[in-house]
Amino acid sequence: MIMMQLKTILREPRTAVLLLALAATACSQGGSSANGKNLGLPTVISNSPSNAATGVPPNASVRATFSEKMDSTTLNTSTFTLSTGVLAVPVPGTVIYANSTAVFWPTIHLANNATYTATITTGVRDLSSLGIKFSHVWSFTTGDVLAPGVAVDLGMAGDFAILAKAGISTVPVSAITGDIGVSPVAASAITGFSLSLDASNVFSTSAQVTGKVYSADYAAPTPSNLTTSVHDMETAFTDAAGRAADVIELGAGNIGGLTLAPGVYRWSTGLLIPTDVTLTGSATDVWVFQIAQGLTMDSATNVVLSGGALPANVFWQVSGVVALDTTAHLNGIVLSATAITLATGASINGRLLAQTAVSIDGSTVVEPLP
Repeated sequence: MIMMQLKTILREPRTAVLLLALAATACSQGGSSANGKNLGLPTVISNSPSNAATGVPPNASVRATFSEKMDSTTLNTSTFTLSTGVLAVPVPGTVIYANSTAVFWPTIHLANNATYTATITTGVRDLSSLGIKFSHVWSFTTGDVLAPGVAVDLGMAGDFAILAKAGISTVPVSAITGDIGVSPVAASAITGFSLSLDASNVFSTSAQVTGKVYSADYAAPTPSNLTTSVHDMETAFTDAAGRAADVIELGAGNIGGLTLAPGVYRWSTGLLIPTDVTLTGSATDVWVFQIAQGLTMDSATNVVLSGGALPANVFWQVSGVVALDTTAHLNGIVLSATAITLATGASINGRLLAQTAVSIDGSTVVEPLP
């Protein structure tokens, strides 16, 4: 009897179409946004950890890659969330976006052997203001073993020994190995280098720079490349700032004389280095230093690497001013939200990436090997 009624219903074209539409809608609400693909809408094409993954490291990040470039302003902790438990307790974190991939960095380590749910809502938009059709939801379970640290992705900012938004100045004679660049300011904001503009108008050269000098007012493709590099520099700053800390307030902001293992270190104050500090680890180990105020190195102090540690894997994320006193020597990548100043004879094996200006005085800057 039931089968006869069903056949009768399905003979009615409008009813059949409605049932098929309802079935399609029900299937599409299972957490995947791929159903927007044929509508020209952006979709989430992959996520990490994968759905139902187990043994995920408690210090892992959560990632989602989209089918196209997205509007970065729509990717935040309201549209990309992580929660745990029956009551869906939110996990605090930071969302960064680059190269069609959004990353949620928890500000604390996740609990061991716990289940988490990640959600990307329909509030995310592409560059045409189109959103995903359905929220993208997936879950995973942590283990109890931390993963090795992951280096901060510098993007195109990693092509520069010095990159700044407001200017680069030197008191002769400094020595820089690697390219330098400024954007959005013009070449006039690069002072003390006696620049010689190349015939291509794409870059300049200087006797103090073993590399090329770029500015936003040079010929294409330099302006576009610099815009991307500055964006990547800012993204890297946010990335480093969002990592879950392993050690908090070490030495009350004074780490002179210490030997530090790999990890993420955080201070809510400034950081002082009055005597030598040693970072000991292998060539694959990573250090991230999150400093809420300034970083100050006293005269003739050194940050020393041992055990095979590489400057390319050391990141100083500093919200305040970075100041290296006379003949101080630093290893690593400096990501500063404000200014970077190297006094007479100070040096760095790394990169100086500033969201304002860089000032050096008879200094040596050598970009690290990849």
